[in-house]
Amino acid sequence: MKKLLLLSFVLCSSILQAQLPTSLIKPVQRVSIFDDYEGSLYINSSLKDASVIDEKSGTFQAKLRYNIYNDAIEYKVNQDLFELDKRVSMNVRIDDDYFYYCNFETTRGQERSGYYILVDLNDSYRIYKRHSLTIIEPQKSNAYAPTVPGKLTAELTYYLEEKNMILEIPINKKELLAVFSDKEDGLKSYIKKEKIRLRKEEDLIRLVSRYHALKNMDTSPSQSLLSNRDRNR
Repeated sequence: MKKLLLLSFVLCSSILQAQLPTSLIKPVQRVSIFDDYEGSLYINSSLKDASVIDEKSGTFQAKLRYNIYNDAIEYKVNQDLFELDKRVSMNVRIDDDYFYYCNFETTRGQERSGYYILVDLNDSYRIYKRHSLTIIEPQKSNAYAPTVPGKLTAELTYYLEEKNMILEIPINKKELLAVFSDKEDGLKSYIKKEKIRLRKEEDLIRLVSRYHALKNMDTSPSQSLLSNRDRNR
């Protein structure tokens, strides 16, 4: 899968340039309010080798990092900090992660724009993951207890996407079977037989693939994976 995604980036590339044009970036200030917190705003705080593909400007190489708090991809020139312009026409690869800025809609009709990382590509659907932060504020000291520092914890959520509509894929077995309740029995058997671990990305991808296969066994006209979702729930 990673090789396939990498190939798609290579095929879209024409000329690799070593510096990002000013039309793709804007200056930003470093986030300092969490300096004393445990944890990090970043997937990886160091700048990593990356490729930026813009449909209009071409392909560029740079060192980048993803800021979870700002949902932004950062770039530095000497001591100056920038972030990439958030546009659907631009894709970014940082190490083995493939970032796409998407304007999705949930099955309830809610807009969900932001950076999503593509983890599986299928003719009928895609699977993305998205990072978020849980922020625990510091607890001030008193006569009986010392100060407890604030804490940043990165969370990861997976999504099934079809025709620009997304559905969260729970990594809890009970919740997942409730979401895909139309094929609950088949998925239960598959999880047991294949010893599926939902917190393992490869297994989650396999399970969605199995759900897709079960849906295709139906004789109903629509084989959409999201067709049984109630937008008003």
